[in-house]
Amino acid sequence: MTTFDKFALVTGAGSGIGRAVALGLMQAGYRVALVGRHEATLRETAALADSARSFVLVGDIGHAEQVAALFARVQDTFGRLDVLFNNAGISAPPVPIDELTPQQWQTVLDVNLSGSFYCAQAAFKLMKAQSPRGGRIINNGSVSAQSPRPNSAPYTATKHAITGLTKALSLDGRAFDIACGQIDIGNALTEMAMPMTRGVKQANGQTAVEATMDVADVVRAVLYMASLPLSANVQQMTVMATTMPLVGRG
Repeated sequence: MTTFDKFALVTGAGSGIGRAVALGLMQAGYRVALVGRHEATLRETAALADSARSFVLVGDIGHAEQVAALFARVQDTFGRLDVLFNNAGISAPPVPIDELTPQQWQTVLDVNLSGSFYCAQAAFKLMKAQSPRGGRIINNGSVSAQSPRPNSAPYTATKHAITGLTKALSLDGRAFDIACGQIDIGNALTEMAMPMTRGVKQANGQTAVEATMDVADVVRAVLYMASLPLSANVQQMTVMATTMPLVGRG
């Protein structure tokens, strides 16, 4: 099977890292299902590439029944799935933990953790049954799981959980030629990361500008992970702005 026969699904494909990776996969010859909650932004992504290589799917991955419907359409349209980039994620307002509402906590869990699980579960079902069997799942974790930012309990907790999910999927996928790895990204310059260039709160309470990196560097990393044969796997990779305050004292 050549790259031009392969199919991928990217969640959160309407903006940021999801959009950049989806475009990179299409440029590499994949046909890509673009998944997200907002049709307009997904169509903007599709318009930036060869429209014949993309397929817009609107849905909320935080709801299991919507995920099942999305993957059923992928099966009907593509006939198989070779790569799932589990990218969609949100965060709660950066307020002290005692001010978070139960709904704010639950919403982050629904998307970041449950949504990733629902998509991986649906991908497993498809990858186990297709011929040739197998595929690859790449989960978008975060360096925040290693070193949290102030007032980020929901986001940090879910990204820690993604690491556990990745390892479990990696183990359970062995018997079915399904490889699962994780990429942890630090300060890729997307719209979401623009505040880094103006100054964000640090662990010591001060506000400081942080270094960022080109999102194209993330795309290259994901494409490398996706390009490996299923007999090889990047279990966990960290790609970060070299001088961001993460390692040691920053």
